[in-house]
Amino acid sequence: MSGGATTREKIAVVTGAGTGIGRSAALALMATGFTVVLAGRRPEMLDETARLGAETGGKSVCVPTDVSEPAAIKALFAVVRERFGRLDLLFNNAGVGAPAVPIEDLPYETWKKVVDTNLTGPFLCIQEAVRIMKAQDPRGGRIINNGSISAHTPRPRAVAYTSTKHAITGLTKQVALDGRPFDICCGQIDIGNAATPLTERMAQGQGVLQPTGDSMVESRMDVAHAGQAVAYMASLPLDANVLFMTVMANQMPFVGRG
Repeated sequence: MSGGATTREKIAVVTGAGTGIGRSAALALMATGFTVVLAGRRPEMLDETARLGAETGGKSVCVPTDVSEPAAIKALFAVVRERFGRLDLLFNNAGVGAPAVPIEDLPYETWKKVVDTNLTGPFLCIQEAVRIMKAQDPRGGRIINNGSISAHTPRPRAVAYTSTKHAITGLTKQVALDGRPFDICCGQIDIGNAATPLTERMAQGQGVLQPTGDSMVESRMDVAHAGQAVAYMASLPLDANVLFMTVMANQMPFVGRG
């Protein structure tokens, strides 16, 4: 796609758009009329998301981006400014986990990689998005952060992931407060057991470790429901906001954790 944005064109940035929840959200946003800037580490996966969206008339631009690299984030939003001149939505979705090990065995380098990707990356994306949203006319926009069920209740041996997802909740509240005078909405979606490549292990073999020390297979839901939920949050006018939403597989062990 080429050319600048028209006054009726809605522009979104989705990080981690090459697979899973990010791809599902990007496709749902394209289906509702957004032009989506697809950000992610693997260009071939971004191209596949773009192709799937184009099959139903969706518009997108691929910008390979590693959100753990501050310079890559600046380059991503420079593309947004240069090509479109505005931004209506940021979906902070990119994230990584870490091997399930006891707290004392988690290497510092692994901890830092998770923090850089899951917390610092979204913060830097928000900074760039807010700068655009404050300056544009009409001003304002929406930021949606991908929290997790782990933003509420941890899984065993997941200290880095759990810590960053709890931190995302604080980031969401702060941005919602500080963005309010500028018509910038911020909300969080917490997704439980969406069927993506990252959750395949939940449905195979012995399943995943539980707080009891046992392992069990867990139910999953179609990832399309997560994408549709993001699209709903994005559809609201800027005088309304979904601050927190939880979308989860109904049979997963979360309420009461097993």
